[in-house]
Amino acid sequence: MTARKAASSIWLRPERAAAGRPARRSRAEITAAAIGIADREGIDAVSMRRVAAELGTGAASLYRYVETREDLLDLMTDAVCGECPLPEPDGDWLAALIAMAERFRATLRRHAWLPGLVLTRPVIGPNGVTLLEYVLEVLAPHPADVATKLEAFAMINGITASFVQFELAGGPQAQERSVAYLQHVVASGRRPRLARLLAEGPQAPAEPADRFGDILARILTGLLGPRPRTQQRLGR
Repeated sequence: MTARKAASSIWLRPERAAAGRPARRSRAEITAAAIGIADREGIDAVSMRRVAAELGTGAASLYRYVETREDLLDLMTDAVCGECPLPEPDGDWLAALIAMAERFRATLRRHAWLPGLVLTRPVIGPNGVTLLEYVLEVLAPHPADVATKLEAFAMINGITASFVQFELAGGPQAQERSVAYLQHVVASGRRPRLARLLAEGPQAPAEPADRFGDILARILTGLLGPRPRTQQRLGR
C-alpha cells in the first residue's frame, strides 16, 4: 500500500486560487475572523461556514484562500504566535529563554483555545520561524548541538502550553483535591514512603503555575547544561 502523501504547508501554497473572480478577501482577514470566533466561543465553534458568516460571504468562497479547516487552524496558531514580543538577548541564554517563555505564556492565556493546538497540532509558519530563529540566536554561543537546541525550542513550547492548560482549567482547585486525597491515604498508615515525603515537604506546596520559571529553568539546564560560571558569578 502506498503511503498517503502529506499535504504541503499552507505557506507553500498560493495565497488564493488562480481561477475564479478577483480576490475580495485575504488569508490574514480570514484568519483574524477565525481567531475572534475562537476567542469568544471556543475552538469548536470555528468552521469554514461560521467564518464565512462572520465575513458576510459564502463558505465556498473561502476555499479559494484556505482549503481545509486544518489549514485554518494552522494559520490561527501561527498568527497568534506573532503576538509574542521577544526580549532583547543580553548574553544570558537561560534568562532570555525564560523571558520569552513568560511572554509566550501570557499570549497563550489570552487565547484559551491555543494551548491545546500547540500540544496536539504543532506547526511552523512564518511567526513560528521567528520564534525558532530567536531561540537559535540566543543559543548561538552555546556548545550544544543543533538537535539539542531544537529540542529546547520544542520543550519551551510544550511545557508552556501545558502550564497554561493547567492554569485555565482551574489548576489550584484540582491541586487542592489531590492534596486532600493524599492526606487521606497517608492517614491510613499504608503508604510510609509517601507519609515521609509529605512530612518532610512544605505544608502548603506552591502552585506549580507559580513556579513556572523555576521549573522551566531546571528543564532547560538539564537539557542544555548549567549557565557558564561567569554568568553565575554575576548573579544572572
